[in-house]
Amino acid sequence: MSAPVDRLRELPSGTVTFLFTDVEGSTRLLRELGPDGYAAAVAEHRRVLREAFGAHGGVEVDTQGDAFFVAFPAAPGALEAAAQASAGLARGPISVRMGLHTGRPLATDEGYIGEDVHRAARIAAAGHGGQVLLSKETRELVTRGNSSTGALEHSASSATSTTRCWRRALLLGRATCSATARAPKNCTRTSSVGRVHFPTS
Repeated sequence: MSAPVDRLRELPSGTVTFLFTDVEGSTRLLRELGPDGYAAAVAEHRRVLREAFGAHGGVEVDTQGDAFFVAFPAAPGALEAAAQASAGLARGPISVRMGLHTGRPLATDEGYIGEDVHRAARIAAAGHGGQVLLSKETRELVTRGNSSTGALEHSASSATSTTRCWRRALLLGRATCSATARAPKNCTRTSSVGRVHFPTS
């Protein structure tokens, strides 16, 4: 069968940016919306995210429940996809946390292998719904030679000494920050800027 070979061919290789997503409060949402309402909300959430990922070169590596694992050949594309996805979900009931990390993992016919996969997952888990967290490596690639990408603010993660969580403060002039919102989980707040929000207009 050629499926594994085809899968390996389509996965980005070399320097890859991973994006992990997870729905915040899924159990609460299920109770509030009921089974039918929750199923419809999750289906729309998946449609919005897949549309955003595909528009910016993302390849879906895996999905479990309401969580996505996506690989991008370029860090700016991954961040643009996160912004588009956040905007598309802004008026719906589902709030998603996202984490991005860039590295050079090993691509196999079963997916990716390497510490970079685990780091990306940990960064996503450190966030709250509506937040997009970036590792230092992703942040450097996004801002390299591009002064128009806006301000980024960081906080040191207590989960691992080698990882810094970078909260996207501005993305091409479209993002705003709430001073009263929560800081990333497992991160020490370094200023009043809190959760990242990508408005629809």
